[in-house]
Amino acid sequence: MGFSRYVEVGRVVFINHGPDAGKIATVIDIVDQNKCLVDGPEEITGVQRQVISYKKVSLTDHKVNIQRNARAKTLKAAWAESDTLAKWEGSSWAKKLEAKKKRASLSDFDRFKVMVAKKQKSRIIAQKIKELRA
Repeated sequence: MGFSRYVEVGRVVFINHGPDAGKIATVIDIVDQNKCLVDGPEEITGVQRQVISYKKVSLTDHKVNIQRNARAKTLKAAWAESDTLAKWEGSSWAKKLEAKKKRASLSDFDRFKVMVAKKQKSRIIAQKIKELRA
């Protein structure tokens, strides 16, 4: 089983650290073996064009078809053409991040309601299993 995600021009990356943490961007150019040039595009993802270390990003499965050092306008058009943002939001990775953010924003009473709902659900499941076995 080999690698399927390579650092390449057009690869969509998830930024893990820094002021843009939690956002996605596109690799525009490879600077050296430790850094790459990324761009959001800013209107869509909020990430400005910047040089970022590979240690601060995670590669996604998504890729946009662009040339090296593409302009922001070209990148935005490529994103629209390949519908990258919708693909990202439909991925299980993005859904997990959204669920994690939602759980973190719950209040104490909301967490209590979730606990009660889980108890009710498990009680109903246990009751149905008991009926099936009898």
